[in-house]
Amino acid sequence: MPTPNGPDRQINPWIIAISVMFGTFMEVLDTTVVNVSLPHIAGSLSASVDEATWALTSYLVANAIVLPITGWLANFFGRKRLLMLSVSGFTVASFLCGLAPTLPLLILFRCLQGAAGGCLQPLSQAVLLEAFPPQDRGKAMGFWGLGIVVAPILGPVLGGWLTDSYSWRWVFYINIPVGVACLLMTRAFIWDPPYIQRSSAGRIDYWGIGFLAVAIGALQVMLDKGEEVDWFSSHLVQILCFASAAFFIGFIVRELMAKQPVVHLGVFKDRTFSAGVILMTCVGFVLYGSMVLLPIWLQTLLGYPSLQAGIALSPRGMGSFIAMPIVGALLSRGDPRKFLGAGLLISAWTMYEFSRLSLNAGYWDFFWPQFIQGISLGLLFVPLTTITMGMIRKEEMGNATSIFNLMRNLGGSFGIAAVTTLASRHQQVHLNYLSAHVNSANPRAASMLQGFQNMMTAHGSGPVTAVRQSYIMLSGVLRRQAAILSYIDVFMILCAVFVGILPLLFIMKRPPKGAVNAAAH
Repeated sequence: MPTPNGPDRQINPWIIAISVMFGTFMEVLDTTVVNVSLPHIAGSLSASVDEATWALTSYLVANAIVLPITGWLANFFGRKRLLMLSVSGFTVASFLCGLAPTLPLLILFRCLQGAAGGCLQPLSQAVLLEAFPPQDRGKAMGFWGLGIVVAPILGPVLGGWLTDSYSWRWVFYINIPVGVACLLMTRAFIWDPPYIQRSSAGRIDYWGIGFLAVAIGALQVMLDKGEEVDWFSSHLVQILCFASAAFFIGFIVRELMAKQPVVHLGVFKDRTFSAGVILMTCVGFVLYGSMVLLPIWLQTLLGYPSLQAGIALSPRGMGSFIAMPIVGALLSRGDPRKFLGAGLLISAWTMYEFSRLSLNAGYWDFFWPQFIQGISLGLLFVPLTTITMGMIRKEEMGNATSIFNLMRNLGGSFGIAAVTTLASRHQQVHLNYLSAHVNSANPRAASMLQGFQNMMTAHGSGPVTAVRQSYIMLSGVLRRQAAILSYIDVFMILCAVFVGILPLLFIMKRPPKGAVNAAAH
């Protein structure tokens, strides 16, 4: 197909897809690859683990601030130039992160890395949607979805292996060859479309950018640190919540009044796009929320080492890797909303299956629900993106993909915050209930205490020490039982979220082929 800015050149769209996916995969991978390295980073840089978590928070905040203004930045700088600047900035920042001698410098370089990487997801999605003809967009989104879904799952495994085998610094150095390859391919195969070449960014909406940066930055920090400081009992969370709400309202008012807004909110007039954004936010909520619970379950309750826990979580990526290309190929043959509905129902069922597991669950009990969930994610991501962007004009594609990706990431942040809070609160409720039934009048509790006491005595403990140790062991049993009950509660809630958003399918409309083609040209 002829490409803009190069009419005599025939570029295979799959080469374009590979070019942009290098950068996207690298950027999404870095949202999770550092997680398992935090204790090593803290020890190496003479900091606490809590202080080292700012290496995660700073990246997410900078990433979230840049995401929604990517469409405007692409018009201002040119899409190809912005893509090359983002990849270059991300690669250089990765190198600097690996060299960082102190934690403050690492946090600074992570901010730069997050800001440079924030453009990569929406830019790659917009490039893919335009590189492929409308009838092949499902295939393109299937390929794009692989990076978005598989990379966060692969991150902890790769991060654990690199940290254990080499050093935490290699978690960042691994980005350098990928970034160089992406930069070379972008330079060779990607061109700006004519409408971007003709567009003029005009005056810079400094107020809009400022309002948005403060609103999203405050919200991201609040969600990341809320559980640590007990949410609204903390003055910091109260201030962050007020600042986020106030600046977000100011941002909306500013964008509705501005002649050249940094984010075009008019795209929400399309009911299909609005419903799709809500659906993607909820999918991000459940996906990232469940990805937090399962590693904790495996490591703290079942005793899996970190690398083995990462391997045990890989079936979800395997299922997605198989399903997404297949769904992308089949999407043009049927109603995408039916694929999407099937994906929501199957995802709800997998959450229900997780809620039925216990402390006796083995590897295969986790394998099959995750594998099937990976298949369901193919049924979710590919049709959802294709439907949501189906009627968006090319001139608005960058703006629309920026909003779409931002809301997926914010949904994930809300999901992580909600899941950790719910699990903690429900665990305390269950622990209080279980403790109330453990007393001398309960024959099962008395028998268990006596068994623990006999075991400690057999290992050489004195009578008084054996009694104290038996109560400590019983307390540990109660805490594990309370934790598993709280996880069951949370997975049931996540199941209900998937079921609850099903009615949004009736709001979305399947654009006829003629309308899609018209919108695409």
